[in-house]
Amino acid sequence: MALTRLDARARTRAELAGTLAGKQVPEEVAGRVLDRLEELGLVDDTDFAERWTTRRHESKGLSRRALAEELRRKGVDQQIVADAVAAVSDDDEVSAATRLAVARLRAGEGVEEQRLTRRVLGALARKGYGSEVAWTALRRAREVLGEEAEGPWS
Repeated sequence: MALTRLDARARTRAELAGTLAGKQVPEEVAGRVLDRLEELGLVDDTDFAERWTTRRHESKGLSRRALAEELRRKGVDQQIVADAVAAVSDDDEVSAATRLAVARLRAGEGVEEQRLTRRVLGALARKGYGSEVAWTALRRAREVLGEEAEGPWS
């Protein structure tokens, strides 16, 4: 049952423990199974956290704060979470937030500027970005779009 869960995607020790508990596997047996899976390298919370952080930051544009919350919900130890999200630099966060802001600004073309600003900042907040990063990203996105609008033919 634990191997079946690992077949779909990597899981944390806590996720697998929850699965085993849900199937009424005795705690002692579940502990031995999970220990063996760790010995074999099939369960590794550190590796999971690093890969999860990289993948979710790149694909979803999530902030360090949002990534840390997801990992905590998956039962990853706080120190492992801190180490994993530390790999995302301030520049990485601003770049990801800027890409999101550019996409939102493009999608909101024709919307009144104040309303569009609120929408973009709200979208960035939902991704876990603080106000400083969000405003920086919004300014950079407007610069990027301003440069695109001018283009070489202007």
